[in-house]
Amino acid sequence: MTESDWGDWLVREIESTEPDDLSLWYLGCNGFVVKGADGTTIAIDPYVGLGDPPRTVRMIPVPFDPADFREMDAILATHEHTDHVHGPSQAPIMAETGSTFYGPDASVDVALSDESWPDEWDVSSNQFETVSPGHSFDVGSISVTVEAVNDPDADAPVGFVIESGGTTVFHAGDSRPADSFERIGESSDIDLGILAFGSVGMIPDKQTREPKRTRWYNDENQIVRAASALQVDSLLPTHWDMWRGLTADPTALTHHIGSFEYPRRLELVRIGDRVDL
Repeated sequence: MTESDWGDWLVREIESTEPDDLSLWYLGCNGFVVKGADGTTIAIDPYVGLGDPPRTVRMIPVPFDPADFREMDAILATHEHTDHVHGPSQAPIMAETGSTFYGPDASVDVALSDESWPDEWDVSSNQFETVSPGHSFDVGSISVTVEAVNDPDADAPVGFVIESGGTTVFHAGDSRPADSFERIGESSDIDLGILAFGSVGMIPDKQTREPKRTRWYNDENQIVRAASALQVDSLLPTHWDMWRGLTADPTALTHHIGSFEYPRRLELVRIGDRVDL
């Protein structure tokens, strides 16, 4: 198991925080912990793996040990890729806390069939719930609506509209601009939109290991187009920090949003940062 570079201070900070409404902690890559005013805590795509060097090389610290969590009500997975569904990152949290894993079919299949989490960790198949666009469910004070997104590299990916106490967050996973975004923007007053951002790079092919021009995330124009369609007040770019060869500078987006009504501002965070809403 990958060891945390940071000890347990981030986990303990999350546990001790008492949000006024919603607080979010950025875990790097596309991972977050979200905590409500009543203490309800959910994680979205938490990942502490090291990738598959030299194809995918982690460029940021490992901020927590999954087994250090004592409080977690749910884990949400946007799609089945390893940096979003990963047994060593997520199953120990579920084993320690009894939390429920929510994800689309392909994500649950990775956990139960490909990686057999119940055989490797103290988790039960009853802790897994399959979701698809249109589903809604509550986790404590937090309401979650599952939405269709556009990630051409994933199998039936989803995004999550997260609402609590009048605050709305949308996590789009690794989605590029999607047909659903205008509808979501019209129906949800999104305070914070989380969208993947990165450069295009030469990454070794998974099978041949030969360098291949690779785009996994939104570029500058795509992320602003998506945020504009979603009508987000604040845009929080993610994933730009993670993989060698695909990193990017999110401060450059300041120039791209200037002439658009939405997003109204950028929320720029680094791994371990907290956002209070």
